[in-house]
Amino acid sequence: MQVVAADLATEAGVEAVAEIAAGRPLSMLVNNAGVAHYMPLADLPPRKARELMHVKVTAPTLLTRAALPGMLERGAGTIVNVAGMLAFSGPAPAAPAPGQRAVYTGTLAYTVAMTQTLHAELADTGVRVHVVCPGIVATEFHEVQGMDLSALPRMTAADVVTATLAGIRLGETVIAPGVEDYGLLHRVFDADLAAFGGQSPELAGRYRP
Repeated sequence: MQVVAADLATEAGVEAVAEIAAGRPLSMLVNNAGVAHYMPLADLPPRKARELMHVKVTAPTLLTRAALPGMLERGAGTIVNVAGMLAFSGPAPAAPAPGQRAVYTGTLAYTVAMTQTLHAELADTGVRVHVVCPGIVATEFHEVQGMDLSALPRMTAADVVTATLAGIRLGETVIAPGVEDYGLLHRVFDADLAAFGGQSPELAGRYRP
């Protein structure tokens, strides 16, 4: 197994890892790079917004794209994208500082939706794709962002890994290490499909003059 470290906030870093992903017979790709930049969107510097989007959206998309052809040719492979339970927090009321994280939350929701859609696209190919959605994890992630969350209950990184491997064995596309009742997620997915299937080319009554 080869672990590659690169600055995925830069195009050169992504290209370097993508070259490896495309040129090696990878059995597993784990997209786990992270950066937060929690702050109100109006205060988020454009440079940090671009870095956040590059690390959390562009990099995993391009690395997955690089690894897929080889996996499809071999008829085997596993892709694991790491998102978080914040992907499901869009309807929540505004959080107090430093909880403002509209862009960060949006990137996680993108990762979940991309993984679910790609899962269907890869059916019967032998290539599996999963997204892991932990809650707060006891790593240095928040500390380097200047936040002290040590007083909050946090899952260990080891437990996240254990849940990920178990979720892969169970065939879960969305792996939620801290959610005991997986039926909650099924209800979210069913509601998504119901809303999608409930659309019509006719203007909804509540919007009619």
